[in-house]
Amino acid sequence: MASPLTLPATYCDTALAATFAAQRQAFAGNPMPPAAQRRQWLKSLREALLADKQRLIEAIDLDFGGRSADESLLAELLPSVQGIRHAERHLQQWMRAAKRSVGLAFQPASARVLYQPLGVVGIIVPWNYPLFLAIGPLTGALAAGNRVMLKLSEAAPASALALKTMLGRVFPDDLVSVVLGEKEVGQAFARLPFDHLLFTGATSVGRQVMLAAAHNLTPVTLELGGKSPAIVSASVPLATAAERIAFGKTLNAGQTCVAPDYVLVPRERLAAFSKAYEDAVRRLYPRIAENRDYSAIINPRQLQRLQHLLDDARRKGAHVIDLYPAETRQGRRLPPHLLLEVNDDMQVMQDEIFGPLLPLVPYDNLANALAYINQRPRPLALYYFGYDRDEQEYVLQHSHSGGVCLNDTLLQVAQDDLPFGGIGPSGMGHYHGHEGFLTFSKAKAVLAKQRFNAARLIYPPYGKALQRLVYKLFIR
Repeated sequence: MASPLTLPATYCDTALAATFAAQRQAFAGNPMPPAAQRRQWLKSLREALLADKQRLIEAIDLDFGGRSADESLLAELLPSVQGIRHAERHLQQWMRAAKRSVGLAFQPASARVLYQPLGVVGIIVPWNYPLFLAIGPLTGALAAGNRVMLKLSEAAPASALALKTMLGRVFPDDLVSVVLGEKEVGQAFARLPFDHLLFTGATSVGRQVMLAAAHNLTPVTLELGGKSPAIVSASVPLATAAERIAFGKTLNAGQTCVAPDYVLVPRERLAAFSKAYEDAVRRLYPRIAENRDYSAIINPRQLQRLQHLLDDARRKGAHVIDLYPAETRQGRRLPPHLLLEVNDDMQVMQDEIFGPLLPLVPYDNLANALAYINQRPRPLALYYFGYDRDEQEYVLQHSHSGGVCLNDTLLQVAQDDLPFGGIGPSGMGHYHGHEGFLTFSKAKAVLAKQRFNAARLIYPPYGKALQRLVYKLFIR
């Protein structure tokens, strides 16, 4: 019988192995880069992003067949640059060894935690934010002093090529290397014996990545998404909640891992919220066709998947509302839709939507809403709209999610001093800011003793009076 860790034969790229070996050798020659060198890496990365921002925006636009330049600036360039600046400012503090206490029974001695680079880090980047989801983990890995290999998504080839060109101009291949290629290259990439592997993408693919990493006992960070709920309270102004949810759901046409996936609305406010959401979306996007502010779906396969979700929901009894019924669709711009009267048999209530379709689910009280969420896989994000502090605290204490944003959407991801990561089916591990530095570092425990060694007083032979005194003092 095959071992549980036996993997199917996969594509073997000798170039991948050679690059990995070169990075491993380079790391051996500089296993603890000083702060000044790491800051220079970060500064070079930041300056390259600013110098190439127009080329990167145009490449992303080409991949999507229509991606708002402002969305690329706000959701890709801005958090990337700010994340690098944050790391530059705090790097010295992060690198400082942490002093720890030593128990009285083990004195005299000192203890500290030394943060060392892991070695060679692998990063697998998805297509939905091809720049930010590459630069964010790259920043943490470089700040921690590692060598890095990035596998960019084949679904965003123009962005991948632009980023590869930019990084190749800034860094030698044995420091930062960009890998392009199809599915079989990604499979080979995941099987390299990295010191850490970070993957952002679908839960189904995350399972495959984790299995491949297990073959080498490679630790993983998985950012997987899931169905992130929003709860509208019984008292929050509906226009406010609807506008903020609409922004979070329509940014990048909903192709965001922390986009609100469905909204729980008090039963008596359902019709009013539906109208408020439609009004909010139409204010943000007076039209969809030929509107450069509204992004397209990345490719025909994803558009077909979303259309299947709509068709399946209709067949199973959902009331589907196209918010732009009079417009003729152009290209891959899919208008926002509301879905009412949904149920768990519908595919749209089982899969992460990753598009501008928003199911509304009625609830009778807050405990009922949280029970609905807690009966399902734990999400990457949870959003609560309501100003009552006791209710906010109740939601925080009675739910589990990767992160929470109260009275807004998405913005928790852009906070450099907050960790970003999922829980359970929505992922494992954290990065961003200090947590990113820690993820890509080894916290090495160091206990130091000098000439005097009190411990020898308890060496064998046992039964001495001093040993009995130690037991009496410390084991009680």
